[in-house]
Amino acid sequence: MNNKTISIADRKIGLDYPPYIIAELSANHNGCMETALKIIEQAKICGADAVKLQTYTAETITLNSQNEEFMIRGGLWDGQSLYDLYEKAHMPWEWHKPLFEYARKLGITIFSSPFDNTAVDLLEDLNTPAYKIASFEAVDLPLIKYVASTGKPMIISTGMADAEEIQEAINAAREGGCKELAILHCVSGYPAPSEDYNLRTITDMKTRFGLVTGLSDHTIDNTTAITSVALGASIIEKHFTLDRNGGGPDDSFSLEPADLTALCRDSKTAWHALGQIDYGRKASEQANTQFRRSLYFVKDMQAGDIITEDSVRSVRPGFGLAPKFLNSLLGKKLAKAVIKNSPVQTDYFN
Repeated sequence: MNNKTISIADRKIGLDYPPYIIAELSANHNGCMETALKIIEQAKICGADAVKLQTYTAETITLNSQNEEFMIRGGLWDGQSLYDLYEKAHMPWEWHKPLFEYARKLGITIFSSPFDNTAVDLLEDLNTPAYKIASFEAVDLPLIKYVASTGKPMIISTGMADAEEIQEAINAAREGGCKELAILHCVSGYPAPSEDYNLRTITDMKTRFGLVTGLSDHTIDNTTAITSVALGASIIEKHFTLDRNGGGPDDSFSLEPADLTALCRDSKTAWHALGQIDYGRKASEQANTQFRRSLYFVKDMQAGDIITEDSVRSVRPGFGLAPKFLNSLLGKKLAKAVIKNSPVQTDYFN
């Protein structure tokens, strides 16, 4: 089963439609529901198609342990335990309903990444229109099957997953009943350097897996995301914040409003520029046709004179015969007189 398109809240997604832009709220609420509401509002103003939450608690995603394997060493969250990080970063479940209601009031699609079955149950109660499987959960095949059983469209991020694991996740989604499925190329670095993205993988993913394919982008600017559109990315997901210097877990590698506005605009420009295979003259070119080169007489001549190399030149504008006819005209006899700087036309010759 292949998906050439999927639909989320009646918005079709695929190569024939502008890129679907997801603003990832993630942990950028920084413990304040008012901030989360403002992020949703700004995502709408910036032109995003959807805003996405993450639905978990520290208890549903890890264990409360200070053992070394539960500690983070290096990177943005160095020295924290997984439990402490997720306790600080999680979206309180009681916020979900007002956030969903506010997004719907504004007219922007909202959905979430669930991290266990109870999160799926919560999101089903809110009638979420779709689900996103986070990269780190792409190997949780039971979770994928449970999400698939809802019958809702699903997007799976593939950061750190190899081709075999991606196929296993796809198989689990299909076995669970998912009919509308998309996958996102992703590098799970925070932030991720652009050179790690190997965007040509997107074209291979489209061919290999036969699904709507996009990009979950953790670089700190828009270049990688916009480039991905030219390679067939139909979905772009970026973390979004009100202030990159806000001090939250994800703020430093998130887009600010001006950046998200630019992404929404420029990704659509890139998509429109791709167009279709077309060698014909475009409407914007029509007025300039006259400025192409053509053949002109460069001296006064009489009927009966012979055309030589010094009597005709290829010049601009383009009102005469095309330059390709020059050699065939040499040696021909004029049927009537011509004036210098006039275009060469067929009716000058016998």
